[in-house]
Amino acid sequence: MIDPVALAQDLIRCPSVTPADLGALGVLEAALKPLGFECHRLKFTAPGTPDVDNLYARLGAGGRNFCFAGHTDVVPVGDRQGWTVDPFGAEIIDGQLYGRGATDMKSAIAAFAAASQRFLAERGPGFDGSISFLITGDEEGPAINGTDKVLKWLKDRGEELSACVVGEPTNPLRLGEMMKIGRRGSLTARIAVNGIQGHVGYPHLADNPVPRLLDILQALKTRRLDTGNAHFEPSNLEIVTIDVGNAATNVIPAQARAVLNIRYNTEQNSAGLKAWIETCCGLGGEGRVEIAFEDGARPFLTQPGPFVQAMAEAVAEGTGRQPELSTTGGTSDARFIQAYCPVVEFGLVGQTMHKVDERAGVADIRALTDVYLGMLRRYFA
Repeated sequence: MIDPVALAQDLIRCPSVTPADLGALGVLEAALKPLGFECHRLKFTAPGTPDVDNLYARLGAGGRNFCFAGHTDVVPVGDRQGWTVDPFGAEIIDGQLYGRGATDMKSAIAAFAAASQRFLAERGPGFDGSISFLITGDEEGPAINGTDKVLKWLKDRGEELSACVVGEPTNPLRLGEMMKIGRRGSLTARIAVNGIQGHVGYPHLADNPVPRLLDILQALKTRRLDTGNAHFEPSNLEIVTIDVGNAATNVIPAQARAVLNIRYNTEQNSAGLKAWIETCCGLGGEGRVEIAFEDGARPFLTQPGPFVQAMAEAVAEGTGRQPELSTTGGTSDARFIQAYCPVVEFGLVGQTMHKVDERAGVADIRALTDVYLGMLRRYFA
């Protein structure tokens, strides 16, 4: 039988810092093929972005297709000297599995595989349905050559997903506390206000863009976007940088720039937010302001119903805790999957993800396997 902890160790020992794979997908493929999964290695490319390897594996050719989705790429280790262990050594110390990706999210992928094997041992390979894995190497990077393109590849083949569980770390403190049923949208705006450079002693010969940028930002920050709704907390706008690139104290700068990001719920939409930002930018003077928008994600919600209830019951059975159905946090590849099938997210405790000494409890990894097995049992009941 697949030991999820041992498989997680094998995956962590592949230093797959995004976008490099360095054997991680091969480790998973080697675990799935003996179970009968048909594996497809998919490399996608796009101008200006790194090539990315992905894996789609499926067991079964008919019936409902239950998909486990996740990523084998990890973020850089950061301060190597700050780690108390080898970031890719996958050591177990005091019941904790250490290593980059232990929490986010190689242990969850290992639990996917172990749960699938246990389910097949119970039901046999001829059960009425299919199990698939959609695993990318581009979640921590630009997310251009990963999950989104795999989904389009599946659509072109006429292959559908019926339901999906993403193994992102969703729990704040204890396994079983939280399951994600949606995510907020993300919109970035880059604002540049142009002026005329000059000497601070002769302001009438210059045009200072800084006060006008401040007026714009004040107008943006004073509006309360909404109060949230039953499933989402209020939308929030954060100014993340202000810069004029001016090292001199006696020079009025020629340009002032700011970047802001809005995490928004289903009460808002991208087009409306962009129009509002453009209106506020009119305070900077006609023809004086440049705006560039980046749509990071659109908000989505998997409505509570039989699928969500079944997945939450599996969490409660496997952990002893009834999970909160949440939409908090950042974005994930569920934002792509939601356009194709119902999707929820459930994984480990996220306290150490992306941190020095990232780690996951060995007992939690085994309990997570029980949860995923319960999800399969309930879905194919």
